[in-house]
Amino acid sequence: MIRLIGYFFGIGSVLFLLVAGGLAWYVEKIGNDLPDYEVLADYQPPVTTRVHASDGALMAEYARERRLFLPIQAIPNRVKNAFLSAEDKNFYSHPGVDIEGIARAVMVMAQGQRMQGASTITQQVAKNFLLSNERTFDRKVKEAILSMRIEQAYSKDKILELYLNEIYLGMGSYGIAAASLAYFDKSVNDLTIEEAAYLAALPKAPENYNPYRNPDEAKRRRDWVIGQMVQNGFITAEEGDAAKARPFEVNPRPSGTYIATAEYFTEDVRREIIQRYGIDALYEGGLSVRTTLDPQLQSFARAALQKALVDFDQKHGWRGPVKHVELGSDWGVAVGEVPAFTDVPEWRLAVVLSASDGEASIGLQPERVGGNKLSSEREIATLDKANMKWAMTLNTPEKKGRVGSVSDVLSRGDVVYVQAGDDGWKLRQPPEVQGALVAMEPETGRVRAMVGGFSYSESEFNRASQAYRQPGSSFKPFVYATALDNGYTPASVILDAPISLPDGTGGFWTPSNYGGGSAGPSTLRLGIEKSRNLMTVRLARDMGMKLVAEYAERFGIYDKLKPYLPMALGAGETTVLRMVGAYSVLANGGRSIEPTLIDRIQDRYGRTIYKHDRRFCAECNTPDYRGQSEPELVDERDQVLDPMTAYQITSMMEGVVQRGTATKVRELGFPVAGKTGTTNEEKDAWFVGFTPDLVAGIYLGYDQPRPMGHGATGGGLAAPVFIDFMKEAMKGKPPVDFKVPEGMELVAVNRKTGMRSSGGGADVIMEAFKPGTGPADSYSVIGMDAVASDVQRGVVSEQTRQAISAGAGGLF
Repeated sequence: MIRLIGYFFGIGSVLFLLVAGGLAWYVEKIGNDLPDYEVLADYQPPVTTRVHASDGALMAEYARERRLFLPIQAIPNRVKNAFLSAEDKNFYSHPGVDIEGIARAVMVMAQGQRMQGASTITQQVAKNFLLSNERTFDRKVKEAILSMRIEQAYSKDKILELYLNEIYLGMGSYGIAAASLAYFDKSVNDLTIEEAAYLAALPKAPENYNPYRNPDEAKRRRDWVIGQMVQNGFITAEEGDAAKARPFEVNPRPSGTYIATAEYFTEDVRREIIQRYGIDALYEGGLSVRTTLDPQLQSFARAALQKALVDFDQKHGWRGPVKHVELGSDWGVAVGEVPAFTDVPEWRLAVVLSASDGEASIGLQPERVGGNKLSSEREIATLDKANMKWAMTLNTPEKKGRVGSVSDVLSRGDVVYVQAGDDGWKLRQPPEVQGALVAMEPETGRVRAMVGGFSYSESEFNRASQAYRQPGSSFKPFVYATALDNGYTPASVILDAPISLPDGTGGFWTPSNYGGGSAGPSTLRLGIEKSRNLMTVRLARDMGMKLVAEYAERFGIYDKLKPYLPMALGAGETTVLRMVGAYSVLANGGRSIEPTLIDRIQDRYGRTIYKHDRRFCAECNTPDYRGQSEPELVDERDQVLDPMTAYQITSMMEGVVQRGTATKVRELGFPVAGKTGTTNEEKDAWFVGFTPDLVAGIYLGYDQPRPMGHGATGGGLAAPVFIDFMKEAMKGKPPVDFKVPEGMELVAVNRKTGMRSSGGGADVIMEAFKPGTGPADSYSVIGMDAVASDVQRGVVSEQTRQAISAGAGGLF
């Protein structure tokens, strides 16, 4: 018996050695083919890029994996304890693997069932960072080996930090910081016991515990985690019972842009980040972008532009409903399927339930609740005839003209927009006409507000920065600035009379003033105040268009302006953003600026990688005070225009507001300079104006340019937008006069003749002259010699010659 026992013992020993040797060979083979776990030391996960307004308000987040990295020291114990209780209560005591768990998983697999987990947090780190998600025996062995190596190389806190920042927790969020915002719209430091427990319940199967699809399962799992926290001594039984008793609720953070009026601005920032650093940096780099946006000014700008677009559109009548739907047993479902503007919260979609002579019964589109489901509540309202008078003029393909009853305008099943007002719901329609507004600081080029159209959700095309339009007469200040910078004065006299020039094809180009007529010899000041086309053409011809083109490019209006005379009247195409930047040069005394939407960009570690303000300050970082003078910022920007010239053209544009084509703007009651612009056939209406501290430019027009109708001028359409915006933007601020440069002489002149004046009267003003210049001693008209030459060469018809003679007051 003893020999038999010894025999079996020997066989067993051999078998054990063989198995042990086989296992050792297998483990060594598996271990030699493992990923390098040392890469965890340089872990740089994809992190969310966040865009902020100038006041710190969050504007947008961009990420492929929505993640905000938190060091372990910043994670509260309550959150750590919840995850340890749910996933690995022995985390701080085991060597990286749970031996009992592995044995249990092997037994399950041996029975032919699907392999189960029992993975420690360290094993999950090994799997998530270094291995695949396949459920095989080989992967489990690799996971165990890597876990033990990781435990030897890194501290427990470092491993837990990696886990809590990498784990996917549903709702598109990776890591606990992002999940806390996604589910509860709060920082991890503000999470309650039950909220932390719910997040800890998610790693095993986030979709199984979705708060909208499976709320009961989600609460059951949450309460189980709370129970584990009590069992492990992390919270008291009383705290656990109180947490379980609280209802299961989530408060998701809205996605997309967070400042509802800034979608166009935000999209331009997104494109600039991609252009600078690439798409991976935007969606994975964890950049912190501080923009120049002022949310309050942005709100004012949006309201002013939208009001103008709606008012103009309503004057052209009702074009029909957004859509017509068939009403079944539940009208809420029918109207709920129609997409609405997401960035015009004042408007709501509604479906017409019935219409009579004096009113319509409407059903308001139900709001979306959790999981993007329609609310079960149904709200019915009344739309009175008095609140839709403008729609009584039909402009539909089927019918045009006035009608008398609500039922002639609306029918059952029509889906329309409505807006709540003090006297009930008002009918609205998305305007066909579009426009843009940009507001900028003239000293820095910082864009404080930008609106690129009526609704970003309707059209993402940014008409402020992407739409190239003819600026019309709003370009004229740069023609006159060129003249003032090259020997002319505001009192120089130009002939305002018909002109006809060869067009290069055998015909003639014959420009005219808006509204026709001519005023004869007039000062440059009068020419810009009254926006005289004929004077501007003669002035540009006298200087030469090459000089005008050079200055236009210097101001940044155009990259390359063709030196043709029609360009002097704003026939070239540019953007509102460029025009506002150019006017800012006039407003800041002639220094070049770089319009910008971004103040600063920091990388994921807080290091500044871009800063718009590049001014140099030698003494700003001096460690101590030794009696030296206070630091000075050195402004090294180019002086693209004489400061005195900048003041002269600014003064002339103040005259546009006081006496010229923008007299409506006078109602603001503080110093404003500006210029209107109206293109041929009234296809575009512009106004760009400024105070010493703020420049704002507006244009209105159809996306596919077409006439907006007689009288649709810059002064009539665009200037009121400027007024509405500036009233709010400047509210509570003291008026500031434009600064007169040192050495500039102010002389009393007659603004019509340009001659020195010693008396008073409406036509006598204080005109600004550079040193060594002043009013002419004798009356002369620039351009008269050119007129005589044109007549002699026969390029001016007899009819035109007679008109010139009459318009020149007998001078010719």
